[in-house]
Amino acid sequence: MIDEARERLRWTRRVTTPWNDDGTRGITGTRLDELLDRWANGYDWDTHERRIGEFPWVTVQVDDTELRVIHQRSADADAPAVVLLHGWPDSVLRFERVLPLLADMHVVVPALPGFPFATPLTTAGMSVNRIAAIVANALDGLGYSRYTVSGGDVGGTVAEILAGEHPDRVAALHLTNIAPLRALTADRAKLSPDAVAYLDRAAQWFRTEGGYISTQSTRPNTLAVALGDSPAGLAAWIIEKLESWSDASAFTTDELLTWVNAYWITGMIGTSFATYTEPGTLPVRIDTPTVLSVFPHDLKPEPRSYAEAFLNIADYVQHPAGGHFAAWEQPAAYVDDLRRAIELGGETERQRTARTRVAQSPV
Repeated sequence: MIDEARERLRWTRRVTTPWNDDGTRGITGTRLDELLDRWANGYDWDTHERRIGEFPWVTVQVDDTELRVIHQRSADADAPAVVLLHGWPDSVLRFERVLPLLADMHVVVPALPGFPFATPLTTAGMSVNRIAAIVANALDGLGYSRYTVSGGDVGGTVAEILAGEHPDRVAALHLTNIAPLRALTADRAKLSPDAVAYLDRAAQWFRTEGGYISTQSTRPNTLAVALGDSPAGLAAWIIEKLESWSDASAFTTDELLTWVNAYWITGMIGTSFATYTEPGTLPVRIDTPTVLSVFPHDLKPEPRSYAEAFLNIADYVQHPAGGHFAAWEQPAAYVDDLRRAIELGGETERQRTARTRVAQSPV
């Protein structure tokens, strides 16, 4: 596949527009040329593929679905369990830099169905609700009955659903954004003025920046062909988001190409649209203690008043740097907030079991 990509890249027909050098209209021609030239000449996918393959991958069978996950176990059997959920247009690679910082925990990073490194998705119906159910059952299969869930973007939405549907399992939440669907369904009459002002800002963002959402949710077949058959098109579509949604210098050129190549090699750009295309529903309110990490260069950072309308915000942390891919951009800050959520979640499984046995012992 990488040889095919290089061959196609060498024959890419450069497409120009009257706005070719205007970065507000998408990736510029000059920037795309730099990326494509590197991808075709000198980019070493084999090294990255070996590194990704060395993650502790396991496959969990959940009914008729196989869920591939990175399962990094702690040497301490009593360590807390955390679940890291990625979004779009990324993959488990979002969490590559936090894994070494979480060696004292049991860490599960699912490759969400339809996304790179997951088992190929061949049937419809893969909504965020179905993904949440698959992840919950997989965690049960791995032996985890209590855990903290962390994520953003699609992963954050899945995390909210997990907490709402399994409050006995999800000890705490750590989120970098509130599920975007809430902005489309929120009752303004029940919100504070600050939260209503946020909804106005979010609506403006959807009008000016959210065109990709409309296309991916309504015409996934058409877009899948355009991107899945053209490495240049795929790079333009994804890298524009990676660069514009993150803080300055968040990615090297080769890191950008690795995240894009994950979609090209697996052929999963089309199936990654599933959560945009398939309808999903959210719990009205979630009482699980939640840490919300706010990074200034994220798409539309929420004020605390808005988040509190839907979630039990125990800690609201504003950071001076970082964007949409915070676990990659600011791994230490991300892990600090995650550890705060774990503290809020309370006891480890062994402590809870021991307490329960004591409580049930005859006097």
